[in-house]
Amino acid sequence: MQSVLISGAGIAGAALAHLLRRRGFAPTVVERAPGVRAGGQAIDVRGVALDVLDRIGVLGQAREVRTRVRGMSVLDADGTEIDRSTEYALSSGRLDGDDIEVLREDLVRLLYERTREDVAHVFGDSVRALTEDADGVVVEFAHAPARRFDLVVGADGLHSAVRRLAFGPEEDFTRHLGSYLSVFGAANFLGLEDWQLWMRDGDAGFGIMPVRDNRELRIAFGFESAPLERGTDLKALVVERLAGLRWEGDRLAKAALEAPDFYCDAMAQIHLDRWSRGRAVLLGDAGHCPSPLSGQGTSLALVGAYVLADALAAAAGDHVAAFAAYESRMRPFVTVNQALATENPGGPASEESVARAKNAIALDG
Repeated sequence: MQSVLISGAGIAGAALAHLLRRRGFAPTVVERAPGVRAGGQAIDVRGVALDVLDRIGVLGQAREVRTRVRGMSVLDADGTEIDRSTEYALSSGRLDGDDIEVLREDLVRLLYERTREDVAHVFGDSVRALTEDADGVVVEFAHAPARRFDLVVGADGLHSAVRRLAFGPEEDFTRHLGSYLSVFGAANFLGLEDWQLWMRDGDAGFGIMPVRDNRELRIAFGFESAPLERGTDLKALVVERLAGLRWEGDRLAKAALEAPDFYCDAMAQIHLDRWSRGRAVLLGDAGHCPSPLSGQGTSLALVGAYVLADALAAAAGDHVAAFAAYESRMRPFVTVNQALATENPGGPASEESVARAKNAIALDG
């Protein structure tokens, strides 16, 4: 039974852990956070990724907790409605389609529940060093004693520690897309009922949606910016930028300042010539982040987990062959989905492009 360390307990890591355990592997998940992460934006699961959720056994539950929205309004900088739709939402696409939108924390919880009983989880720790030899990889952790594994999977996101240790500095693989995105929760101080608001003011803008039966809001605020220096106080910057908005700026700034789940990061993509090196392999955003601008990060993570688990199972212990098969199948799918983020700068990709991209792979191919 091959032992596999998965760095990251998000969507990619949790899905892979379940799929590997089901195929007879012994996965261990290490996660920097003290537990399953809460918060985060609403995320889309589209096309073939829905089949992955179905095969994992959580599609029905995911549909039950999907976001509910009747439509959206587009506002000008003063808060005046300039457009509306009851057929389409900027966050999720057509409202009458089969694709689903769920809160990130809800999908992570569903996937974690599939692994909680039979997969070892180490929370509050992280990978610090990798030393490979002919028999495996010795992994040093920030807190726990070093352990040996047959394989290591970096499913630890845009700022992957496994990628840095196995491949090199993050800046060698990052393409900045010219903006930053902040996401945070708040009480529904706008009184929205299953209705989204979208607004742009100069080089900044937001999307606001009610969640949790309209008790809460998820606020996504974006602003154009060149790459910021490491150590920049992103929360202070976002609060300042929000306070400068002409419509609801003060209340939005206060919500960001007080939010316990505040998040902000650059809109960026990861591009590598290969996703494996020795016994280490990258999955999801760690290997090929398309950025939230694509709307396909979650789907790439789920499909990638399925393809990698299948490749490892079929290779009968030959990780070199498995990693090559995984990359051969996934790279064309990744390429077409990463392109969605740059197809229409400042706006979503066309429905036709999304329709092609979301099904540009077959699970049983």
